[in-house]
Amino acid sequence: MAPEPPKTVRTPSVQPPRGLRHLAETLKLTLFNGGPGQCVFPINNACNAACDFCHFNRNQLARDQWRFVPLQGAKDAIDILYRNEVHYIVLTGGEPMMHPDLLEIAGHAKRAGMTVLLVTNGSLLTPQSCRALKENGVSSIFISIDAHEASVHEKNRGLPKVLERIRKANALFKELGVQSTASVTMSRLITDYEALPAFLEGLGFRSVTFSYPLVRLGSSFLGYADSNLVNFQSEELVRAFDSVQRLKKRFHVVNPATSLEEMRRFLRGEQQDFECLGGYKYFYLDWELQLWRCHHWETPMCSIYDFDDSKRIRDGCQRCMIDCMRDPSVMQHIAISMSDAAGHVRAGRLGAAARTLLTKKNALSLKSAIEQWRWIVGL
Repeated sequence: MAPEPPKTVRTPSVQPPRGLRHLAETLKLTLFNGGPGQCVFPINNACNAACDFCHFNRNQLARDQWRFVPLQGAKDAIDILYRNEVHYIVLTGGEPMMHPDLLEIAGHAKRAGMTVLLVTNGSLLTPQSCRALKENGVSSIFISIDAHEASVHEKNRGLPKVLERIRKANALFKELGVQSTASVTMSRLITDYEALPAFLEGLGFRSVTFSYPLVRLGSSFLGYADSNLVNFQSEELVRAFDSVQRLKKRFHVVNPATSLEEMRRFLRGEQQDFECLGGYKYFYLDWELQLWRCHHWETPMCSIYDFDDSKRIRDGCQRCMIDCMRDPSVMQHIAISMSDAAGHVRAGRLGAAARTLLTKKNALSLKSAIEQWRWIVGL
């Protein structure tokens, strides 16, 4: 079970700025502290799907091992994260729509001032639940898609007719103004990347993000498996990244081109350009309210109740290829550089400030942010 909050802790309600004040705070954060942070928060480990490449699989994780974060613990965590400049929260699982308090958790995050994103397999989406998600602050949703053929996707998920449910939900999300993005794991279920755009468009998607395959993780997160579906040789996976790169000409791929190239360098054992901001700006918070620098790391940083600036880690890590950490790190690099340069200016080191800003990496980072600007605004 998740730990109870210490008796001495009183987590104050957050009164965030609105409108122009909110924009001003974001700009101030970007200039002086590298921009707002993000937390991936699996609110439960329970799942109703049977994906072969995932240990959340309903056939692998017994029901007596299912865990759901307590509502008060989730609210405390949200307030603590926001107080520590984490303004984006990704609610995931397992299947987060199985959590009985999902709407209250999302609503609390929205009221705290956060941008609320949700990851789901789509099996529990109904007209009523879609509207409730919107009403409770979810502004962007990621829906898992495993293949470019309906039968292949539904067989892997073990969720018959789920795609029809997703198609109807996407039509409603469009009406409601909720951004919906397909989340596709790069696996052997995709035998023809060129067939994906038409398939996704038929389901009502206008954008796709690719999750990079994971065969082992050191943390409590179970979204991995040593499955033949995702256990690639390096050059085989490089070719898959090449296919994703080509798709950018036909469909909105959220993964920045610079990040795709960075992952190819990672696979080839070449020098990489961008440090991961996991543990510094991005975090993984599990259902036990343990805070980790990312899903890959072997030990948690601390309990959420102990989190403050002293726990942040910035050590140039490039150990893994977890997309929800590596991709945004490329786009936020320019903001981190601006913050670093501002620190040099305050200390009177003008030359160091100039050298920090005038780099090829900053140009690539800015290009990546511009590339995805319309999608980012849709969050």
